[in-house]
Amino acid sequence: MYKVFVKDIPIILSTEKNIGKQYTAIPLKLARFKKLIRKINDGELIYVNLYHKNAEKLERFLQKKLPFVEAAGGLVYNQNKEILFIYRNDRWDLPKGHIDDGETHEAAAIREVEEETGVKNLEVRRFIDKTYHVFKRNGKFKLKATYWFEMYTDYTGELKPESNEGIKKVKWKNFEKSQKALTNSYENIKLLFPKAYLIMHPNDRVSKV
Repeated sequence: MYKVFVKDIPIILSTEKNIGKQYTAIPLKLARFKKLIRKINDGELIYVNLYHKNAEKLERFLQKKLPFVEAAGGLVYNQNKEILFIYRNDRWDLPKGHIDDGETHEAAAIREVEEETGVKNLEVRRFIDKTYHVFKRNGKFKLKATYWFEMYTDYTGELKPESNEGIKKVKWKNFEKSQKALTNSYENIKLLFPKAYLIMHPNDRVSKV
C-alpha cells in the first residue's frame, strides 16, 4: 500500500478494492490522477483508493502520471534521545532535500540534514520508509518521493537554520515537545514516528516550544 499526500489528505494505492466504507474505490486503469488531485485541492474529495492486484504497477503508475522528484532526509536523535526538528512554512518538519545526480540516498540525507540544521557527526542507523506527496511548482503538479533514515549524532554545537531555504528555527525536542510539534506538522512526517508520539492529550502540559 502507498499513501500519496495531497494537502495532508492521502490518496491510497493498494492491491485491495475494499479498504473501508468511506473510500471511493477506483480501478487503477480508470484513474485520472491529476483530476483526483484537483478535486482534493478543491475540497471535493477526501477518501479515495486506487487499486490493482499487481503491487509493482502501483508505483510505476505514480511515476508516469507526474514529474517525479526524489529527496532524502533524517529522523535524527541525539545523546539525550531528543529529535531534531526544523520550523518552516509555519509548521514543524524534519530536515530533508533533493538528491543530487550520482548521490546515494544515504549521502543525500546526511548532506541535507547538515545543510539545513548545522548538525555534524551524523550516523545512519537504518532506513525507515519512503513517503510520497504532491506539490505544485510553477503552476504544475509534481510528485516527490522522500527516503527517510533514522540517524544518531553526538553533536552538541550550535544549530544553524538554513534561512535561504525558508527555515526559521532548528530545535532539539524531547518526547513531550515532539508530541506537541507533531500536532502542527505534516501527515506524511507522522508516518515515521512510533504511535506513542502521536498521542497528545488535551490536559498534557508542555513548556513553550
